[in-house]
Amino acid sequence: MPATLRKFLIAAPMTLLFSVACWGQTTVIEGDVKGDDGKPLPNAVIKIDRKDIKGSYKTKTDKKGHYFYGGLPIGTYKVSIEVDGKERDAMDNVSTHLSANSEVPFNLQESAARAGGAAAPEQDRSMSAEQRAANEKKMKESAAQMAKNKALNDAFNAGKDAANAKNWDAAVESFQKATELDPAQHVVWANLGDAYTSQAKTKPGAEQMAGLDKASAAYQKAIELKPDDPAYHNNYALVLAQQKKFPEAQAELTKAAQLDPPQAGKYYYNLGAVLVNTGQTDAAVEAFKKTLELDPNYADAHYQYGLILMGKATTSADGKIVPPPGTADEFQKYMQLAPNGPNADAAKAMLATLGQTVDTQFSKPPAQKKR
Repeated sequence: MPATLRKFLIAAPMTLLFSVACWGQTTVIEGDVKGDDGKPLPNAVIKIDRKDIKGSYKTKTDKKGHYFYGGLPIGTYKVSIEVDGKERDAMDNVSTHLSANSEVPFNLQESAARAGGAAAPEQDRSMSAEQRAANEKKMKESAAQMAKNKALNDAFNAGKDAANAKNWDAAVESFQKATELDPAQHVVWANLGDAYTSQAKTKPGAEQMAGLDKASAAYQKAIELKPDDPAYHNNYALVLAQQKKFPEAQAELTKAAQLDPPQAGKYYYNLGAVLVNTGQTDAAVEAFKKTLELDPNYADAHYQYGLILMGKATTSADGKIVPPPGTADEFQKYMQLAPNGPNADAAKAMLATLGQTVDTQFSKPPAQKKR
């Protein structure tokens, strides 16, 4: 076998796509609104102002007092409610995320009471002592909950800021605090898993493995709370792969693909990568074929599929390399889709080994799907 071909076939382990958070681009803010009478408030104006980058959005509540605004960029927002042109309440520093909608409810009766507003003095006079006591208890509970929510948001936002700055120790500390404030928030556990994974990359040997164990536990908690989130299964699978728990990783990636058919090609690509890294090339062929069935313009999948086929090539009596049918087509397709891609030189070398040159009939490659 020629040395050039051998060099490319004896490749380093494939790099898997790590976080699927970058695949999506928009998020959602929604919530229920109750008026001064404690009943659902229709036709209230909801203003959503982005704080980290300039941007303003507006919507209204429906007849059931619910509002929904989709298509928001990931960011930090101030969400406020206006009634008759007057701002009545607001929630600041609302962070959006891809894995779940951000819920921001409003209750004008409670907010007026907290502010000491005299919105309903007649109602107060009509209350019995027991009713007033119950109302005061409810107000105190609501205030305590708001304080807890603020502490949770502050911890979570601090974790996100630290993660954006790649300060993984601080990110882990903040997300851990957030999980203690409210252990039922799956988004917090998922972000803690991300932070542990990135932190582990900065650690040596046993410390790195310990960090991956913590990341694995965090993802398991996120999945326990929200088992239908494909991103959690994908990112958990990639940690499992780093721990060399390949059957478990394969099961999680398959689950992610089942939960998210539109992105299934990417999950099957990750599955193919896991199989390649464990030497299960026959199974990897099927995974990459599935990827290309779902996304024919997935350039890297064409290259990896071609590479596996090339590994199955035989040598004729006269020393000629005889690859399986279609092998050259996969490298040609890669060059068509990614002529300047990271594997372009390797694809050219494969084609040269097969006695072919790059097919130049495509003057301009077709637009690829966004990932």
